[in-house]
Amino acid sequence: MHFDIEKLRWTREPKDYTVTGDLIKIVTAPHTDLWQRTYYHFRNDSAPVLQMETDERFFSFVVKTAFESKRRFDQCGIVLYLDSENWLKASVEYEDEHIQHLGSVVTNHGYSDWATTAIDASVRSMWYRLSRREDDFRVECSTDGAAFSQMRICHLLEGAGPIRFGVYACSPEDSSFTATFTNMSLTECQWPAHDGQPPDM
Repeated sequence: MHFDIEKLRWTREPKDYTVTGDLIKIVTAPHTDLWQRTYYHFRNDSAPVLQMETDERFFSFVVKTAFESKRRFDQCGIVLYLDSENWLKASVEYEDEHIQHLGSVVTNHGYSDWATTAIDASVRSMWYRLSRREDDFRVECSTDGAAFSQMRICHLLEGAGPIRFGVYACSPEDSSFTATFTNMSLTECQWPAHDGQPPDM
């Protein structure tokens, strides 16, 4: 399998960006975000996402992110955006000069969750690997691009057919920063089939 940067298409194209070779840079605009309803009760669907479409049912996508975030909730990472009410994302979200949130959000039928773990604010780069097995997905992260750790396994209610996946960056508050994406690859699925309890019949 091969990742072709020429196949990427914008949803909400940002004003300031670069796409060339194996490099994507996005300069975020203030007050851009992806979130639906849960807890906060607001609906934000304004972040730019750059994605390719596939009907492959088993694959893995890897990308390295580097970021200069500096304001609360500044974020960039991997995304699988179907529409405003069905998507998943994984990123490092800046909190303050001490910590950031390495986490993921899954949104099904207009309701988002948020699962996080705290990491040091000095972290300025993170790798992600998104794997698909039909309508189930696994998100992993890595600090070196070699050893990946599972962040979550999830199901998308609308994820059985053709999907779109790629990268995103946004600044929910009054902020702007540069997010850089490199080392993108598309491979055979790196998420092995389960070899434990058999499925219910």
